Amino acid sequence: MIYGYCVVFDEMRERDVVSWNTLLGVFSVHGFSLEAINLFSEMNLRSGFRPNMVTLVSLLPVCAELEDEVMVRQIHGYSVKVGLDLLLIIGNSLVDTYGKCRNSKASKQVFEEMAERNEVSWNTMINSFAYMNCNEDALDMFRMMIKTGIKPDSVTISSLVSVLAELECLNFGKEIHGFCLRMGIESDIFVANSLVDMYAKSGQLRGASNVFCKMGIKNVVSWNAMVANFARNGLELDAVELVREMQTCGEIPDSVTLTNLLPACARAGLFCSGKEIHARIIRMGSGIDLFLSNALIDMYAKCDCLNLARRVFDISLRDKISYNSLIISYSQTNNCAESLILFSKMGLIGMKHDMITFVGVISACANLAAIKQGKEIHALSIRKYFHTHLFVANSLLDFYTKCGRIHLATKVFDRIVNKDAASWNTMILGYGMLGELDIAINLFQAMKEYGVKPDSVTYIAMLSACSHKGLVEKGKQYFKEMKVEKIKQAQVHYACMIDLLGRAGHMVEAVELIKSMPVAPGVDIWGALLGACRIHGNIELGSWAAENLFKLKPQNCGYYVLVSNMYAEAGEWDEASKVRELMKSRGTKKNPGCSWVQIRDQVHAFVNGERMLKLNRDAWLADIS
Repeated sequence: MIYGYCVVFDEMRERDVVSWNTLLGVFSVHGFSLEAINLFSEMNLRSGFRPNMVTLVSLLPVCAELEDEVMVRQIHGYSVKVGLDLLLIIGNSLVDTYGKCRNSKASKQVFEEMAERNEVSWNTMINSFAYMNCNEDALDMFRMMIKTGIKPDSVTISSLVSVLAELECLNFGKEIHGFCLRMGIESDIFVANSLVDMYAKSGQLRGASNVFCKMGIKNVVSWNAMVANFARNGLELDAVELVREMQTCGEIPDSVTLTNLLPACARAGLFCSGKEIHARIIRMGSGIDLFLSNALIDMYAKCDCLNLARRVFDISLRDKISYNSLIISYSQTNNCAESLILFSKMGLIGMKHDMITFVGVISACANLAAIKQGKEIHALSIRKYFHTHLFVANSLLDFYTKCGRIHLATKVFDRIVNKDAASWNTMILGYGMLGELDIAINLFQAMKEYGVKPDSVTYIAMLSACSHKGLVEKGKQYFKEMKVEKIKQAQVHYACMIDLLGRAGHMVEAVELIKSMPVAPGVDIWGALLGACRIHGNIELGSWAAENLFKLKPQNCGYYVLVSNMYAEAGEWDEASKVRELMKSRGTKKNPGCSWVQIRDQVHAFVNGERMLKLNRDAWLADIS
């Protein structure tokens, strides 16, 4: 169609300003921004016609699209020179264009110098401030609009409600909602959509639902706002059902709908629903959409289907988020080496690593115990100035403690300016695992003096340290202290206490603690008791623990092996054989052990003497050199 316009224009023997403006308008409306700029230049140089109001109104949106402030200033200067700046439509266009070029000062100056203003002028100024995230200025402009006597319309309200959502001014937002009811514009689809979005972002599920249900006409934006509302506030199943209802009502989900829904599927582990969405994306032909492909990668990864996540990754457009999703996901599996390979590929293609990338790859090095590679990544993080970021620093602490390099962890810890609870917890846990209980206790006290409040993880670290050293009374003291500090005692804390009491041989006290628990004991509790029973040869209690474990985790081979060994060590070979037979009948198999060994610049993984994997340093750290 554009080609047809150009052909007709080129074949015209005589042209006037209307001819030039028409083609300029066509280019502007259809997004041919550079062509519009070139045509405007040609009009000035060759046509002999002077640009008029229509010319400028057609060209200014093009400048806004390109964020070409230099051209805007030239047009502004020309409009002042020929007197067009006095026209209301030109003033409104300049306010809007300066706003979209993110020049709030120029936008406001044009607005204040306008000889005449209407509702569009005020709405444009409020929108410009909102676009530049100058939310307080947008709110002040709305107040000034009311004082001036200009009646806000649906455009004003929808723009303002979006601002209030960002400012988290829910009370003022409710006042605006009441204003809409008094003015009778609450049924306007733009206003209603903005209200749904505001209530959703404020976590007001009921408020968003009330507005949504009262809407007479709903469009895809309305449904998307409500789907995002449910997904954002932990109602993943409701979000899926709402999309089904949306289709029943004749509205077709678009890429925004699916982008909102996929994270909900990821959080709730709704693998089947996620696959259905994937199939719909393929049918829609939206597979190349970067946002959708990233959401799919994240969904499959969080549903423990990394092979499918990798397939989507391999056939889609990729950005930093795509790589980071896989690097983080692989770092939490047995295939940590893949995180290092992806880290290398990012560097090789010139994609910059960010904080999340470093956190993921350092975590992978920690799980691989790849001390040399981890040190080199630490050095790279220093070169890239990411080592000062708290999350990266905490990852380095975890890496060095897991690799048994507590002295290096201490050096990193000492250099962290603003330590948080995770920083202290990692060091306390690290020294506790090494049996350095005195240092762990000193760190615990220093943490309080530093002004960081101990959390549930801190007490897990302290109870674990007491368990390793057999300090029963000290452990009891920390366990009681949790109630004083109003920290909820979770299953893991009870498991630590059962392990502490059991290791020390206080079996009766351990059983009493289990029976006094406010919730049903889980696998951690029974596992801790079973381990203690094996140490002390308490077959009776061990059988009780095993019975509960087999009910809760019938497919966990580790428990069968532990029970069988307990019976064998007590000389009860028949019972040991029965447990082994039960294990076989349920189809559980013991996973082979895997050892990671670093030799020079390579990390090797071995299973039963066979080499599984070899990582060459040069393959994934090429960008370091």
